[in-house]
Amino acid sequence: MNVEPRSFLVTAAHQFYRQGWMVGTAGNLSIRNDDSFWITASGKNKGQLTEHDFVRVDLNGRVIESPHPTNRPSAETSIHQVIYSLFPNARVCFHVHSVEANLVSNFTERETLPLPPLEMLKGLGVWEENPRVEMPLFENYLEVEKIAAQIRDRFSMSAPEIPALLIRNHGVTVWASSPAAAQNQIEIVEYIFRYLVAERQVNGASMTNFPITRAEFKDR
Repeated sequence: MNVEPRSFLVTAAHQFYRQGWMVGTAGNLSIRNDDSFWITASGKNKGQLTEHDFVRVDLNGRVIESPHPTNRPSAETSIHQVIYSLFPNARVCFHVHSVEANLVSNFTERETLPLPPLEMLKGLGVWEENPRVEMPLFENYLEVEKIAAQIRDRFSMSAPEIPALLIRNHGVTVWASSPAAAQNQIEIVEYIFRYLVAERQVNGASMTNFPITRAEFKDR
């Protein structure tokens, strides 16, 4: 990797904070290095993050290194563990809590969110004409390990179409093989979410009761 891991994550966190995707202490970012990864420490304000606000853990979640003795791994470290375990090429994982991500997570009652056939999907590796792509959607639980276990179970049986997943009323996670790719992917995903919200507003749909059905997706 041609960038110091924590330095990159600090810069990314500050940017996402300004964009409203990581308000206060919300969200977590990580970069993998062989059999371990740096992840944002729990309870750290992302707009004020420094290189001391991280913890390095192994793929089992055990702390290997901490710039400050009081640092604890993010409460959502288990999600990053699962992603790195299932996808060996993944080197960067972003998990953010945007307003749009939470809104669109209620656009359907199913386990996937149909995405519009936008040109932007190419940035997620979808090179098809008028593609029909769905983002995996998981239920939210207070115990994050339960979310991580469901991600592991589902993805072990069937790999997702795109390197992204959504947790209902919680946030979105993307992963990539490089910092630049991860940055691009989270921006694309958030763009798509904004598009979906705007589309609903233009069409005059209620913003609180508008699940997408299978029939609606087929008609797109």
